[in-house]
Amino acid sequence: MEEKVYNGLTNAEVEKRIKEGQVNISDNHISKTTAQIVRCHTLTYFNFLNLFLGVLVIISGQFKNLTFLGVILCNSVIGIIQEIKVKKLIDNLAVITASKARACRSGVFKDIPIEELVLDDLIAVENGNQIGADCEVLESDGIEVNESMITGESKSVRKKVGDTLWSGSFMVAGSGKAKVIHVGKDNYATQLADQAKDKKRASSEMQDSIKKIIKITGTIIIPVGILLFISQRGAEGTSFSNALVSTVAGVIGMIPEGLVLLTSVSFILGVGRLAKKQALVQEMEAIEALARVNVLCLDKTGTITTGALEVVELVPFEEDVQRMTVVMNEISFAFDDVNATQDALMSYFKKATDWKIKDKIPFSSERKYRAISFEGEGDYVLGAPEFLVKDNEALSEKVDAYSRDGMRVLLLGKCSALNMDDMSVGTVTPSGLIVISDCIRPEAHDTFAYFASQNVNIKVISGDNPVTVSNIAVKAGLVGGEKYIDANTLPEDFEELREVVPNYTVYGRVRPEQKQRLIKAYQANGNVVGMVGDGVNDVLALKDANCGIAMAAGSDAAKQVAHIVLMDSNFASMVSIVREGRMIISNIERVSALYLTKTIYSVLLCVIFIILGRSYPFVPIHLSLISTTAIGIPSFILTLEQTEAVTSNGFLRNVLRISLPSALTMVIMMLINQVAAGFFGFDAVMLSTYNMLVAGFISQMVVLEVCRPMNKRRRLLCAGVAAIFVAGIFFFPGFFSISNILNWRLIFILPLMILSRYLMGWLTKSVRILTKQN
Repeated sequence: MEEKVYNGLTNAEVEKRIKEGQVNISDNHISKTTAQIVRCHTLTYFNFLNLFLGVLVIISGQFKNLTFLGVILCNSVIGIIQEIKVKKLIDNLAVITASKARACRSGVFKDIPIEELVLDDLIAVENGNQIGADCEVLESDGIEVNESMITGESKSVRKKVGDTLWSGSFMVAGSGKAKVIHVGKDNYATQLADQAKDKKRASSEMQDSIKKIIKITGTIIIPVGILLFISQRGAEGTSFSNALVSTVAGVIGMIPEGLVLLTSVSFILGVGRLAKKQALVQEMEAIEALARVNVLCLDKTGTITTGALEVVELVPFEEDVQRMTVVMNEISFAFDDVNATQDALMSYFKKATDWKIKDKIPFSSERKYRAISFEGEGDYVLGAPEFLVKDNEALSEKVDAYSRDGMRVLLLGKCSALNMDDMSVGTVTPSGLIVISDCIRPEAHDTFAYFASQNVNIKVISGDNPVTVSNIAVKAGLVGGEKYIDANTLPEDFEELREVVPNYTVYGRVRPEQKQRLIKAYQANGNVVGMVGDGVNDVLALKDANCGIAMAAGSDAAKQVAHIVLMDSNFASMVSIVREGRMIISNIERVSALYLTKTIYSVLLCVIFIILGRSYPFVPIHLSLISTTAIGIPSFILTLEQTEAVTSNGFLRNVLRISLPSALTMVIMMLINQVAAGFFGFDAVMLSTYNMLVAGFISQMVVLEVCRPMNKRRRLLCAGVAAIFVAGIFFFPGFFSISNILNWRLIFILPLMILSRYLMGWLTKSVRILTKQN
């Protein structure tokens, strides 16, 4: 068959199209632009609210109560600087993993970023490619594509000359040439709001919970603030200026802005640390999903094994070894597949050009074989023995024997009728077996041991013989590796599938859509599922997993839908990545408990003092000292902490177990203070000092609770912030609006502090019992 010569566009034609805007520019970027980062950290609802509160303080004339604005400014600057640093790391890694198109320019095919394609570009496509722009097929050598991300239909679609390859679909078999007919916003996928390239977003229970908190507080904060001002203005002996300041204090306490900022910064820093460990996070939510994964699915090749396959033996059946070798010489170089099996065949056999090819069927994970028809030499097929020959006991015994030794076995056979319409091969007569070996990764045993210690169940989902995969899994130290099943025997009914999947660890002869069904079955059983893959046959499973992880050395399609890409293509890297993810989530839960405590008690106090019609117990400068020592400094240090941690589902429940009893303790003690003030005859200034001391003590107890279990660094943190709080009270009482700090009547605060300690302990136990019951 004479090969066509293509020239493609000239450089001048490319430049002309670029000037006319006919370029495949996409709005999909992993990282934000610098301008977007600055906007996200400055132009926020709560920032504007804080500025408005600052104006109210200026009107009141009590300028020292403006210190909260300095904290807001510092937080925004820190957030911007950290995210810009991480952006640079991500962008550098993204360049490496970006999908490429093989375009013909001035007669030469070269790889260019998909976003540099222009209208009328000529491109070469092959198995594993993501289609980056709508194209018309000019030449098809068995092209088959999966259009599930556009149509939702997972069955592969054959494409012949004149057909359209849609942006967002991906090649599952064959190769060919195509001409770009749409670019950028004119692509069909883009017109469907980028559904073709859109991957299922990594689930984030944490983000959802925080959004709920923000929505609730954002909704109630203004009406509560207005009612609080009216109440304070009507309180006995309260001036307009003091009413304004008290209202500002109440509203500031309700704002959970630090919660949003520290959560974002924690994720951003985590993305940066993972980038340094050669992991590109394409969605920040994936960090949480990965940290909570308790079922991790993966293929055998490239994870348990090195993926460096080698042909070790030819086992003849109907034909001798010499004839088998001649046929394999032809078959091995007749296809353009790029995978480990193809590399092994091309390394063992020698290229030949004597035989003329009539037709050929490229390999696909769905069919599990490739076939070819030669003029005068017959039709041959190469693939998985179980899919090609049934009820052949001698063949099955041979295959099983090699499989028990962990070998991969391919069958070479003569086929009776090569049908290009339905890609079938008719009856297959075995010619012989090609035996291929694969080495177990030396670090596989330690990797599996780590996941077992973390209660993460590993499931091997492979297209290979289940006996082969099981034996390799057992040798690699995978717990339950002996529990295997052939995917062809799995039930079709989804509910029945849900019931049987807990019984197996290894799945063999799995087709692409079966991988997807297995992921969904484990999810339906209440598991958080991760999927590690590198091939085009893993795309559907990667897309539907709670967290999809692809290898950088894998197919474009796999990398495009994955949430995380391992740049070193080493499964052992998952240990440090999971550890990092769990550490990040644990730190955020600790920090969130600090912020949510303040928000809860501020809301409750505002409502209560609106009803009581009495002066709010704090002024902004009080909250500045309490927030700095009990929230700001601890949250910053805890966010940067790098210690081993185990995570559990139920982010809001975990946070409320600390923040709710702490907030209730604060509210109860503030009410007791009001009663004590009347009993001991405290004036407003003395009561304010009393409130400040009790609130500061309770806040320090919250820090202690959050820091458990203690280590040297956390002890230093607790001691340090307590010392800063005490120093602020004794050395700067005037600045923090504290008076009569040495008044003898303040001795009565000691029993209240003791009471608050026991009250908080009792409430904490009660909340934990209630949450366990529910």
